[in-house]
Amino acid sequence: MKEEVYVVEGMSCAACSSAVERVTRKMEGVERSDVNLTTNRMTIVYQEDKVTPDMIITKVEKAGFGISPLEQQKEERISSKNEINAEQRRRQKEKEKEETQMADSRNRLIMAIVFTVPLLYVSMGHMLPFPLPLPEILDMHHTPTNYALIQALFTIPVLYAGRNFYKNGCKALMHKNPNMDSLVAIGTGSAFIYSLAATFLIPVQDQFVHLLYYESAAVVVTLVMVGKYLEKRSKQKTKGAITKLLELTPDTAILVEDGKEKDVPVEQLKIGDIIVIKTGSRIPLDAIVIEGSSSVDESMLTGESIPVEKTVGDTLTGGSINYNGGLYARVERTGSDTTLAKIIKMMEDAQGKKAPISKIADQVAGYFVPVVMCVGIIAAIVWIIAGKDIPFAINIFISVLVIACPCALGLATPTAIMVGTGLGASNGILIRSGEALETAHKTQVVVLDKTGTVTEGKTQVVDIVPKEQGEDNKKVLLFLTRAVEQTSDHPLAKAIVEKAEEVKGTLNDAERQKYNYLVSEFKSITGMGVEAVINEEFMLQVGNKTYLKENGISLADWEREAEQLARKGQTPIYVVKDGEIFGLIGVADTIKSTSKEAVAAMKRQGLEVVLLTGDHPLTAEFIGKQIEADRIIAQVLPDQKASVIEQLQKSGKRVMMVGDGINDAPALTQADVGVAIGAGSDIAIEAGDMVLMKSDLTDVPKAVKLSDMTIQNIKQNLFWAFFYNTIGIPIAAGVLYPFNGMLLSPMFGGFAMALSSVCVVGNALRLKNKKL
Repeated sequence: MKEEVYVVEGMSCAACSSAVERVTRKMEGVERSDVNLTTNRMTIVYQEDKVTPDMIITKVEKAGFGISPLEQQKEERISSKNEINAEQRRRQKEKEKEETQMADSRNRLIMAIVFTVPLLYVSMGHMLPFPLPLPEILDMHHTPTNYALIQALFTIPVLYAGRNFYKNGCKALMHKNPNMDSLVAIGTGSAFIYSLAATFLIPVQDQFVHLLYYESAAVVVTLVMVGKYLEKRSKQKTKGAITKLLELTPDTAILVEDGKEKDVPVEQLKIGDIIVIKTGSRIPLDAIVIEGSSSVDESMLTGESIPVEKTVGDTLTGGSINYNGGLYARVERTGSDTTLAKIIKMMEDAQGKKAPISKIADQVAGYFVPVVMCVGIIAAIVWIIAGKDIPFAINIFISVLVIACPCALGLATPTAIMVGTGLGASNGILIRSGEALETAHKTQVVVLDKTGTVTEGKTQVVDIVPKEQGEDNKKVLLFLTRAVEQTSDHPLAKAIVEKAEEVKGTLNDAERQKYNYLVSEFKSITGMGVEAVINEEFMLQVGNKTYLKENGISLADWEREAEQLARKGQTPIYVVKDGEIFGLIGVADTIKSTSKEAVAAMKRQGLEVVLLTGDHPLTAEFIGKQIEADRIIAQVLPDQKASVIEQLQKSGKRVMMVGDGINDAPALTQADVGVAIGAGSDIAIEAGDMVLMKSDLTDVPKAVKLSDMTIQNIKQNLFWAFFYNTIGIPIAAGVLYPFNGMLLSPMFGGFAMALSSVCVVGNALRLKNKKL
């Protein structure tokens, strides 16, 4: 299976996108084809042995649309080492093209308005309570032919300004894929042709002067043009999040080469290059600090407004801003591997994929235009049979065609998803697909991995318990253990060494000399412990319970102390001097400061919280009680985590899994929604449906809230689109006329049509101002 993205041109409404989906989905070997009306992109998955790109392009072109592979429009990427900058240039060209089209649309709209206003003055001025003056040469009673001809002359430029409706609409009809343009073209075209015929018949009979619909044709075209123009402007705003991200990467960077600094284009940087990042400048690519310290603003990437302190060894993310100190850094990632490039790719994928909720609207849109055309024809025939004249029937026919709005149906879902994913990104919550965004708010159970998710993921010394109490004895125990452990790479050993270095900073020179021990005959026993001779005086052994049992060392006097440490979530490390336990060191992975608050917020949303870990039950129970989890599942092997998720799903629950490690990837994939911690492994991030850039659990309830707000917005949009068409079309067909004489003017129909699309996009844009 191969997945490709194409840019489709010439789509004006949901009927168009539905037609493209329909013709491509019918191709043998195509598994999935989704068209996004807002971005004009088609994502298609197909079997390479049955379908080729040329076959796809030919099929779409035969349906009457322009199409080209997205990668073909990114030719600069092929020769560029930095995809972000190449993408910036491509989007700049796309933006310039859009601005040119907007300027053309604006000029055409101005032209239409300029001729529509005097047309309305001539045709409708005499109907006002205070009739507007009109020269006798144009008066409908004195010179009816002149009256009709001047209206025709004013209408022709308006129809010319809206010529795209006729060009695209007729083209769509010829390809048997009628769309919104077809409705406008047929409706206004019928009104103009009928009016033109009546104009030629006026010399024969003056009564034909009352059968003119020039103003209806012109006003409908103008109003629909207004609506399309406003719709385009609003759609541009929905793309703002990705545009802002693309603007984060600077064009140049300061490269250090042979001890000299020089400005170079960012795309020329390669992995391993040393760069200088000055105060106030943007970090060009992902890098690691090798010299200096500073505060870095990562708010555009993580949503975290507080600057992050960076020093030697810390990671810098391309696109963030260096605040108050010069930094030397080594480039670690370039091109599509950078964090920013992955974020942009993730957002583009999310905005290109459809949410399941859009399926109903897509199905309706596929049949919408043909059905509306049939309704218009049937309604006109029924009224003629009922005894009404031709002008009445034409009025009904035009009104039905121009009030129907497939655009509102097509825009309801993608616009809300685009704005929703943008809002998420600005808060450090990245969403991979519309499906994940829709599913998240249905979550009933949140399963939390412990290490690195609930906890910091970094082991620290919490308790020091010497054989004899006293601060000096604690220091002796700590520094003796450090002396043996300092050559080990084990995480627990590193925690002890770090704690000793921290305490060492508080000592004077004499004390430092006192606690300085010489080590000899060092030996490491994998998985159990280490041992060495100290100052050539005594043997010191440091290890776990198994190590002590293997060496026949009695635990009798220390079992209670060890159990107390375990109950506090700590791992006890035994320190043995000459065969007798000298003390215990309790090491633990501390809970993140926000974990308890996050779990409380999830519970307020009605979610059940489960702590899932491979740790000892006592440790798991301690952590679980600290965060007040509803359930604790401990001693679960990495390959069993997915099975736990599956069991919860079989009980009828929708499950969200939150994790950060490689061992969490299967569980993240198995869950209904997999949420990866941004600071976690690349594999976990790839497996997740959502990524929390701040690595903060408080973003989990925010993600659920974002999902709920977005789906509510989509439902509002779909309700408006369906309600508008369900009510508007029957009224336009004259359903109310027998009861109260109400008949819809084609001009009002055109206005309502234009307004419906603008309302849908405007409602979606409201999401941008929401707080998570």
